Amino acid sequence: MPETASLGRWLSIIGIGEDGIAGLPPLARELVEQAELVFGGQRHLNLAAPILRGAAQPWPSPFDVSPVLAARGRRVAVLASGDPFLHGVGSVLLRHVVVEEVLSLPAPSAFSLAASRLGWALQDVVTLSLHGRPVELIRSHLHPGTRLLVLTSDAAGPGDIAGLLRREGFGKSRVALLEALGGPREGIRRFIAEEGAPDRPDPLNLLAIEVAASPGARILPFAPGLPDDWFEHDGQLTKRAVRAVTLSALAPRRGALLWDVGAGAGSIGIEWMLADQSLRAVAVESRADRATRTRRNALALGVPGLRVVEGEAPTALEGLPIPDAIFLGGGASDPGVLDAALAALRPGGRFVANAVTLETEALLLARRATLGGEMLRLAVSHAVPVAGMTGWRAAMPVTQWVWDKPA
Repeated sequence: MPETASLGRWLSIIGIGEDGIAGLPPLARELVEQAELVFGGQRHLNLAAPILRGAAQPWPSPFDVSPVLAARGRRVAVLASGDPFLHGVGSVLLRHVVVEEVLSLPAPSAFSLAASRLGWALQDVVTLSLHGRPVELIRSHLHPGTRLLVLTSDAAGPGDIAGLLRREGFGKSRVALLEALGGPREGIRRFIAEEGAPDRPDPLNLLAIEVAASPGARILPFAPGLPDDWFEHDGQLTKRAVRAVTLSALAPRRGALLWDVGAGAGSIGIEWMLADQSLRAVAVESRADRATRTRRNALALGVPGLRVVEGEAPTALEGLPIPDAIFLGGGASDPGVLDAALAALRPGGRFVANAVTLETEALLLARRATLGGEMLRLAVSHAVPVAGMTGWRAAMPVTQWVWDKPA
């Protein structure tokens, strides 16, 4: 037995495929056979049943790894689908157990199996798990020519995703439905999204999508500054050019959390989250109708995870997770809002505020005088028809203050 399986590694995390024990390497099989307790989903336990000698322990509902942790020091095996560290239980367990206590033996992931069946280079493919997550998360990846491997939750997934592709203008996309990969029920069925998914998909399925866009499809760009009319709004919207500059000033960094205070239509928080899948945002909005509109915009533009908080700042800010960045687009002149936002910002974080009124501009100028930071004036004009010709119409200028809180 290799050094990695030496004494002290009481927990084995073992990937098992749909081929069951036939696909387990000798060491994995031995660890399952010797385990006093074997945890896993009921499907995994059924697959391994012929070699189980210890007690089979199905995961509790709701899912909880505490029974595994309570068995620390005993011989414990955990069974998982494919690679336990790819959207799997392995990473959950390692939040509580040091890696030196664990021996992990992965099997090929569903993504690896799919790529091998299709002949796709996995490094050139977008892989996305929608298991237990909204299908709208696929939205930002819909670029013509992109290849997607999408893991679904159940038999309804293929139909839901095909419907989204059709509604959003990507109905010409070619799709392969890969079912029960690696097992005796494995199969591949191909279809065009606008024609609908095949009947009765196996609950264990993955979609391989070759994205094709119809004329007029809204393709979400990687750069900030979506068209204003892509947002449902009542006029309370950070306009496209100013929004692009504001996102640049906020400077999103991996894993960072943004507070968008006075969110309006939610455009800043939405585009912040579109910049990278690791980014999170909280939109704070006092008006219920605007908060509802923000939720609809977030869903339509592929960031259903945007958290929307209804309430008046600064009270609504209490108890929220500490932000790495704050955008104050409205309410800076309301009593206590500016002070509360600056105090809440994480040391080393960035604060950006936009002002369109002289009163709010004066507040920002005063703060810059005491705290420092950068100040700029944004003046944007648009070409519009004028008496049969074309002229410039200026939008209200925006004063922007950018400040980095000392670490």
